Amino acid sequence: MSAELEAGLRRGAAAAGVAVTVNRVGSMVTVFFAPGPVRDLEGAKRSDTSAFARWFHGMLERGVYWPPSQFEAAFVSAVHTPDDVELVVAAAAAAFAELRS
Repeated sequence: MSAELEAGLRRGAAAAGVAVTVNRVGSMVTVFFAPGPVRDLEGAKRSDTSAFARWFHGMLERGVYWPPSQFEAAFVSAVHTPDDVELVVAAAAAAFAELRS
Protein backbone atom coordinates (compact mmCIF):
# COMPACT_ATOMS: atom_id res chain seq x y z
CA MET A 1 0.00 0.00 0.00
CA SER A 2 2.91 2.36 0.53
CA ALA A 3 3.77 1.96 -3.17
CA GLU A 4 0.18 2.96 -4.02
CA LEU A 5 0.51 5.99 -1.75
CA GLU A 6 3.81 6.96 -3.39
CA ALA A 7 2.34 6.62 -6.88
CA GLY A 8 -0.77 8.59 -5.92
CA LEU A 9 1.28 11.42 -4.44
CA ARG A 10 3.39 11.60 -7.60
CA ARG A 11 0.28 11.62 -9.82
CA GLY A 12 -1.41 14.35 -7.79
CA ALA A 13 1.64 16.60 -7.83
CA ALA A 14 2.21 16.05 -11.56
CA ALA A 15 -1.43 16.80 -12.38
CA ALA A 16 -1.15 20.05 -10.43
CA GLY A 17 2.20 20.95 -12.00
CA VAL A 18 3.92 20.99 -8.60
CA ALA A 19 7.57 19.88 -8.51
CA VAL A 20 8.04 17.35 -5.71
CA THR A 21 10.27 14.45 -4.93
CA VAL A 22 8.59 11.52 -3.23
CA ASN A 23 11.00 9.21 -1.43
CA ARG A 24 9.84 5.87 -0.09
CA VAL A 25 11.61 3.08 1.75
CA GLY A 26 9.32 0.26 2.77
CA SER A 27 6.39 1.82 4.56
CA MET A 28 8.04 5.24 5.08
CA VAL A 29 7.13 8.04 2.67
CA THR A 30 8.34 11.64 2.45
CA VAL A 31 7.34 14.46 0.13
CA PHE A 32 9.98 17.10 -0.60
CA PHE A 33 8.89 20.22 -2.44
CA ALA A 34 11.99 20.19 -4.62
CA PRO A 35 12.92 18.70 -7.95
CA GLY A 36 14.75 15.45 -7.32
CA PRO A 37 16.57 13.59 -6.41
CA VAL A 38 16.74 14.25 -2.66
CA ARG A 39 19.35 11.90 -1.22
CA ASP A 40 20.96 13.88 1.57
CA LEU A 41 20.66 16.92 3.82
CA GLU A 42 21.90 19.28 1.12
CA GLY A 43 19.22 18.08 -1.29
CA ALA A 44 16.55 18.32 1.39
CA LYS A 45 17.60 21.86 2.30
CA ARG A 46 16.78 22.98 -1.26
CA SER A 47 13.12 22.18 -0.58
CA ASP A 48 10.43 24.85 -0.58
CA THR A 49 9.30 24.65 3.05
CA SER A 50 6.74 27.40 2.51
CA ALA A 51 4.98 25.35 -0.18
CA PHE A 52 5.14 22.30 2.08
CA ALA A 53 3.51 24.28 4.90
CA ARG A 54 0.63 25.34 2.62
CA TRP A 55 0.21 21.75 1.39
CA PHE A 56 0.34 20.41 4.96
CA HIS A 57 -2.47 22.76 6.01
CA GLY A 58 -4.46 21.76 2.94
CA MET A 59 -4.10 18.16 4.05
CA LEU A 60 -5.27 19.03 7.57
CA GLU A 61 -8.32 20.79 6.15
CA ARG A 62 -9.19 17.50 4.45
CA GLY A 63 -8.76 15.43 7.62
CA VAL A 64 -5.31 14.04 6.82
CA TYR A 65 -2.70 14.43 9.54
CA TRP A 66 0.56 14.32 7.58
CA PRO A 67 3.80 14.82 9.57
CA PRO A 68 4.16 18.58 10.11
CA SER A 69 7.74 18.84 8.88
CA GLN A 70 8.91 18.21 5.36
CA PHE A 71 11.87 16.44 6.93
CA GLU A 72 9.78 13.76 8.67
CA ALA A 73 8.36 10.56 7.22
CA ALA A 74 4.79 9.34 7.09
CA PHE A 75 4.25 5.65 7.72
CA VAL A 76 1.76 3.23 6.24
CA SER A 77 0.89 0.65 8.89
CA ALA A 78 -0.87 -2.70 8.97
CA VAL A 79 -4.10 -1.01 10.10
CA HIS A 80 -4.30 1.29 7.06
CA THR A 81 -6.71 0.13 4.38
CA PRO A 82 -6.84 0.75 0.63
CA ASP A 83 -9.67 3.22 1.37
CA ASP A 84 -7.34 5.12 3.72
CA VAL A 85 -4.72 5.37 1.01
CA GLU A 86 -7.32 6.56 -1.51
CA LEU A 87 -8.48 9.24 0.94
CA VAL A 88 -4.91 10.49 1.44
CA VAL A 89 -4.18 10.47 -2.29
CA ALA A 90 -7.36 12.44 -3.03
CA ALA A 91 -6.62 14.95 -0.26
CA ALA A 92 -3.03 15.35 -1.48
CA ALA A 93 -4.15 15.93 -5.08
CA ALA A 94 -6.58 18.64 -3.95
CA ALA A 95 -3.96 20.26 -1.71
CA PHE A 96 -1.40 20.18 -4.55
CA ALA A 97 -3.96 21.80 -6.86
CA GLU A 98 -4.48 24.62 -4.34
CA LEU A 99 -0.80 25.48 -4.58
CA ARG A 100 -1.32 26.58 -8.20
CA SER A 101 -3.70 29.32 -7.10
